[in-house]
Amino acid sequence: MLKFLSRVRIEFNALDPRTASCLEFLAQCNARKAKESNPSCAVQVKRRTDDEPPKITVTFVNGVEEVFDATATPAQDIRNMILEKGQSLETEQMFRDAGEPWPVVIPAEELHQPAPGTKITGERLYSQVC
Repeated sequence: MLKFLSRVRIEFNALDPRTASCLEFLAQCNARKAKESNPSCAVQVKRRTDDEPPKITVTFVNGVEEVFDATATPAQDIRNMILEKGQSLETEQMFRDAGEPWPVVIPAEELHQPAPGTKITGERLYSQVC
């Protein structure tokens, strides 16, 4: 999860009963496997003393910052959103490295074309194997 991030900032009041998501997410960030995936990712914890709701701010490696309301979003959901966005970043980078434009634009007429069938009969399959 951390391999897609350059910074994580977790803010919460330790006496606030709504901090479960922050604490769980912090535990995930501090896990050995997560740290090994990106040792340069800075994980910051800000312990608040006011009544502000807990929040988690992540900065992706491309500089995009996203703030999550930790009172309404479970840590696992935040993790899944980070992984989804990270996979999208990896795909984008692969296209750019290959010299292809991003985002990929598929012409409307191609979107409605049926996929070509690839039916292989048992006889033909047997002859290809032997």
